[in-house]
Amino acid sequence: MSLALATAGESHGPALVAIVTGLPAGLLLDRDAIDRDLRRRQEGYGRSPRQQIETDEVEVLAGVRHGRTLGTPVALVVRNRDHANWSWGMSPWPPEGEARGKGARPVTLPRPGHADLAGTLKYGLADVRDALERASARQTAAHVAAGAVTKALLREIGVEVEGTVAELGGASGDAVRDAIDAARSDRDTLGGVVEVRARGVPPGLGSYATKDDRLDARLGAALLGIQAVKAVEIGDGFTLARMRGSEAHDEILRDPERGVFRETNRAGGLEGGISNGEDVVVRAAMKPLPTLMRPLRSVDLETGEPADALVERSDVAAVEALAVVAEAAVAWELARAAREKFGGDALGDFVAAHAAYVERVDWQPRTP
Repeated sequence: MSLALATAGESHGPALVAIVTGLPAGLLLDRDAIDRDLRRRQEGYGRSPRQQIETDEVEVLAGVRHGRTLGTPVALVVRNRDHANWSWGMSPWPPEGEARGKGARPVTLPRPGHADLAGTLKYGLADVRDALERASARQTAAHVAAGAVTKALLREIGVEVEGTVAELGGASGDAVRDAIDAARSDRDTLGGVVEVRARGVPPGLGSYATKDDRLDARLGAALLGIQAVKAVEIGDGFTLARMRGSEAHDEILRDPERGVFRETNRAGGLEGGISNGEDVVVRAAMKPLPTLMRPLRSVDLETGEPADALVERSDVAAVEALAVVAEAAVAWELARAAREKFGGDALGDFVAAHAAYVERVDWQPRTP
């Protein structure tokens, strides 16, 4: 038994869609909690005016009755309210009448740092918009909705996942807003680093049996699959590479009351591709957003002449949003690994299998 996710939708299309399969029957979903995560994704200092246009809310089209999952595929929809301004330019069918509104003119100036050029070359496209609409980070709203569903599943076995901003534009704490203001004044953008911590993860999720089963590899892929993420570390990550082995590893201790435990967690809760019972800790580094109000040099794909890249509405910084998206990505992979480990067509079966397992391995979740 495993979870699977398929998403569809474009940045300015009618809606974003997520199809989640593999959830057990009987899981209680909280619509307000899902909408709260969707709002969190839109918040943060330095976001663009689009976040004031879109008010993301989840719709459930299938797989849930009276708030509980049925054990069948769950269909989630997040409408793009801004599509009203793009109804001609992003019409799924050939539009009628004169070209009007946003997206009516073809885009031929690819933006450095985006999928614009690579996408048009790969798919043989003449209009860059055919690539940039799906490549946009707007689609992360569907992943956040799906992640909110899996967070509900993880809570049933005592796992909590939280994403936070570690640094933004090289700054932290009170200096973050000043850094964003300075970048906005220069019509520039900033990146940063987020940390996701999962508490209550039992030992034994994932496997060393194959590369594809390694939980650290799966978490890394999930985070690197988020737009603008260029690096991921687990635990102390790159710092470990500069340490000696005698300093780097987490010694194993035992206490009659606590059982087996570690005093340190440099491994980030993962050893050999398997969770070891400590907090799972991962970080993701986000590059500065490549959509700039002061555009970089590019080449017009239609004429071959040098020109400035397309200017689109953009955030100055979206690192706070990344923390929410990364939280959802980690929750999804942990829930998927838990489903593979504990199975169960009904929620009670899943929870009971987890309880029997943690009793067998004599493991207790660590207190914060």
